[in-house]
Amino acid sequence: MKPFNYGIIGDSGKMGIEITNLFNEAGHKKVFSVDALNEKEEARPDLLIDFSIPDVLDRTLALGIEFSSPVILGTTGYNSYHFELIKKASAVIPIVQSYNYSIGIQMLLKCTELLKENLSDWDIEITETHHRFKKDKPSGTAIMIKEAIGKDVPISSLRLGNVPGDHTVFFGGLGEVLSIKHSATSRRTFAEGVLKSAEFLLGKAPGLYSFKDVLFKK
Repeated sequence: MKPFNYGIIGDSGKMGIEITNLFNEAGHKKVFSVDALNEKEEARPDLLIDFSIPDVLDRTLALGIEFSSPVILGTTGYNSYHFELIKKASAVIPIVQSYNYSIGIQMLLKCTELLKENLSDWDIEITETHHRFKKDKPSGTAIMIKEAIGKDVPISSLRLGNVPGDHTVFFGGLGEVLSIKHSATSRRTFAEGVLKSAEFLLGKAPGLYSFKDVLFKK
């Protein structure tokens, strides 16, 4: 893919730094950035990426509309109000929204959907572990897994050290337990998913897309 200009909201955060490093390696140029203290603009971005906090979502979407730029949203902790904002903006610009940009998590979700159909009378629980600095609990990814199961199941959350993200789904019968686990060993895996999303999104018509669309939509 030919080089493009991009912007990051949450530029100085862990994911902002990881995305910048990977996108720069791929030959793309950061021309717009926002963090808690600064906003820098060198040129109009072809694409905006937001890994910040829910409170700045309205600003991110306004920038996307102002620049006529697609937007990738990776922030967690959105509520119904935020999703209404996203839905409204997606009528004007293309948006990819996901709580997790890992290919492995998408595989876990597919496995979970298969197992829930065949183990409908088994107990199901979810556990998730993240670094001590993660503010939302449970994680957005755990909520995605719960939605894939399609019913209310318990979620246990741990906040320990500097864990990028562990998620396990347990299916328990009366004589056996089956578990599926995904562990992120580096935040780079999420940055790689964001890059795939950028390549997918540029040139797309306005609309709301998921990372599942990025990986599997024909």
